[in-house]
Amino acid sequence: MNNIKLKLTILNFLEFFVFGAWLLSFAKYMFAIGFTGSQVGSVFMTLGFASLIMPGIFGMIADRYISPNKLFALLHIAGAVMLYLMAQQHNYNGLWIFTLLYLMLYMPSIGLDNTVSYCILEKNGFDVVKTFPPIRVWGTVGFIIATWITDWFGWGVNEGQFYFAAVASLILGLFTFALPDCPIDKTGEKKSLAQAMGLDAFKLFADYKMAVFFIFSMLLGAALQITNMYGEAYLHDFKNIPEYADSIIVKYNGIVMSLSQISETLFIITIPFFLKRYGIKKVMLMSMFAWVLRFGLFGIGSPVGIGALALILSMIVYGMAFDFFNISGSLFVEQEADPKIRASAQGLFIMMTNGFGAIIGAYGSGLVIDMFTQNGVKDWHTIWLIFAGYALIVAVLFAILFKYKHNPEKIGEIKH
Repeated sequence: MNNIKLKLTILNFLEFFVFGAWLLSFAKYMFAIGFTGSQVGSVFMTLGFASLIMPGIFGMIADRYISPNKLFALLHIAGAVMLYLMAQQHNYNGLWIFTLLYLMLYMPSIGLDNTVSYCILEKNGFDVVKTFPPIRVWGTVGFIIATWITDWFGWGVNEGQFYFAAVASLILGLFTFALPDCPIDKTGEKKSLAQAMGLDAFKLFADYKMAVFFIFSMLLGAALQITNMYGEAYLHDFKNIPEYADSIIVKYNGIVMSLSQISETLFIITIPFFLKRYGIKKVMLMSMFAWVLRFGLFGIGSPVGIGALALILSMIVYGMAFDFFNISGSLFVEQEADPKIRASAQGLFIMMTNGFGAIIGAYGSGLVIDMFTQNGVKDWHTIWLIFAGYALIVAVLFAILFKYKHNPEKIGEIKH
């Protein structure tokens, strides 16, 4: 039994280790090889495109044609090839295409990771609700450690990050073949492609409360992509200022950025308390104002003195900004959606955040960065304050438009 949990811990660790090896340093690398802000934003839009369609398609394939664990393994083996090919691209068109192809393989693997974990735990008699979260948290640990390794060896500004991620992806794919099989359920009801992609949940937009919630989920999803894209690149750029060039924050900017993920693991355990006491509207507002602080503190930060404290505080509030939106939002959808479309409703939530939200955030932020770049020098102070202003406007509008009466007794109660 413990062997099963260990294998799933390794699975989840490696799943996000692969992503952490290159995601946060990707923009830093693209700026280093001469990309503009719009080009960087455009490449990151591929994450949104991949998140819109591919999880649903591969989810249906796993339901009907090939067991999810085998499909998961094949996606990561093919993903290793795509990561290797990403390392060969030094022009915009080539990197855009191979990043899209890689993310079309990786983004569906996140959902399949959950599917495989749930299946194996259930087959071995575990309580999934109690057993899976401590296993899943190792995914965040994997992401953090991969970020540290990439930063420590200086791979964040060269192709080394992709070779590193490719090796990890290949190991994960081969390792998955050693897991117990999750056979296709031939007796269960099969979803259509529209259902698998969460399209049947669009009927929830007829409910004013849910429509407002999903629209603002998309707008917050844009904020998440901004911080993932440019955090390391921003800290790295301080190297061009002599008084900051040798500071720890500049030399190990990836490790510093990973404090955000550490904060995430801590804030997640506070969610039940805050949801029960304050309700979804106030918790979402806490997330939104945390985004204001995240960006605002970046805007006034610097690698030394009081400025360094501002940067560290920005990393700490990230946990609230991310968890109080992503996790609480998912729980809200689970609570409010009709059981018949609950899975589709979760798919719609992901589509709005990681799909449309990612596209808007990537494209819009790229334009802002180009607007405030002169002779290759970015005015990060102004850029971050504009992002903070965006988050503040979103928060104020949400406070006005989202109508929801908190009932503490309803928290944790899921409709059946």
